[in-house]
Amino acid sequence: MASYPPELIERLRAAVGERYVLTDPAELVVYESDGLAHHKLRPDVVVLPRTTAEVQAVVRACDELDVPFVPRGAGTGLSGGSLPTQGGVMIELARMNRILEIDYENRVAIVETGALNLKVSEMAKAGGYYYAPDPSSQAACTIGGNLAENSGGPHCLKYGITLNHVLGAEVVLPDGDAVILGGGAADGVGYDLLGLFIGSEGTLGICTKAVLKLEKIPQSVRTLLADYLSVESACQAVSDIIADGMIPAALELMDRRTIATVEASVLAAGYPTDAEAVLIIELDGLEPSLDDQANRAAAFCRKNGARSVRMALDEAERTKLWAGRKAAFGAVGRLRPDLFVQDAVVPRTRLAETLGRICAICDEQGVLVSNVFHAGDGNLHPNVPFDSRDADEVARVEKTMKEIMHLCIETGGTITGEHGVGLDKAAYMDLIFSPDSLQAMARVRDAWNPRGLLNPGKVLPERFARVRTGTARAPAEALARA
Repeated sequence: MASYPPELIERLRAAVGERYVLTDPAELVVYESDGLAHHKLRPDVVVLPRTTAEVQAVVRACDELDVPFVPRGAGTGLSGGSLPTQGGVMIELARMNRILEIDYENRVAIVETGALNLKVSEMAKAGGYYYAPDPSSQAACTIGGNLAENSGGPHCLKYGITLNHVLGAEVVLPDGDAVILGGGAADGVGYDLLGLFIGSEGTLGICTKAVLKLEKIPQSVRTLLADYLSVESACQAVSDIIADGMIPAALELMDRRTIATVEASVLAAGYPTDAEAVLIIELDGLEPSLDDQANRAAAFCRKNGARSVRMALDEAERTKLWAGRKAAFGAVGRLRPDLFVQDAVVPRTRLAETLGRICAICDEQGVLVSNVFHAGDGNLHPNVPFDSRDADEVARVEKTMKEIMHLCIETGGTITGEHGVGLDKAAYMDLIFSPDSLQAMARVRDAWNPRGLLNPGKVLPERFARVRTGTARAPAEALARA
């Protein structure tokens, strides 16, 4: 901490209490990476506030003493978005985890943003409601992190991503002021600052509370499992189902390597290990409509060569099928000490072609790959297990990821579907945005975060980084209070 004013620690302790200011290297090492452990950057100090007022006090201390700071939730992110690129203070929001109110009449939940995603649905279940966005990490990830990355999940095909389910947010700006964006209604007046904030990856402000829209638990659900001897056939079934006009709640695909890894784990779901691919199809809604939809979906699967199509007979079997899918990332992580989970989007009609080329790239570089992804919206997740202690393998993995990113862009896709740009993909932004577009994004960021102290080095290429020293403070008061 020698490079920062000596009064910083004193002010942080005064803000949150001595117990909740961590400076011991043994404690800080826990915070040096997120779920993408390939990138490691350790903060100089971690603070754990309990209230919005404490977050404000911490932010004001950093702002006044010219110290960079970064927010963090559960650390399940997969783009390095919560890593401290310039050291400084990490604001860990895990203690701000209360669900403040479940309002069934207005179908909303008011929560602190350290609350776990799954906990919201568990709390709302008694009244027949749930929170729809369901990242695979939903048992561990926090609402604040979901807002930052605009997270999706298997059921975003029908229900939409985080942006579609947040009505309001309390946000601490980079100068320490707190403002309310949005509100409790679906439609707002004026500029959509809430929509701008969601997905800004912690570069515009720190969300401390959120108003979430709740959905009624569907009357009925049908969950199908189809297995194939060809990934291409499974992908064509996905295209046919969507082209027919059906909007399943979820369409998830796993390839042979993922199937084998899941079935060798404690969460084996009963997937056929001799299949090249399995497709999970979930349909929900009113009971009278579901059998017809399930029969139509099954017919498309069989038309495209499915060996079998079976329906989960009860909730226990459905839960087992989904547990295997959501355990896929963790299961693949057992293969090697490290795991690179990539995230990109391609047109549905080019899924099979892209997957084949991804496997060819990995084979050429001599790295393992398994694929599990949201097939319904073309959101790919190639998983590459590796050993970070092997410098040669790390270099090959990095080259592989670069080639995969270029491939997805060439096929008409983009560099991220839900994990965010963060630190990992900032260098690829030039591939999909013009210099003018990137400059416009930088101007928006600088209006909210004029000194560049909040989460520096994220989202935009390095040339757009703000220089901290000597930058005058100019809090975006007019913008935030619009």
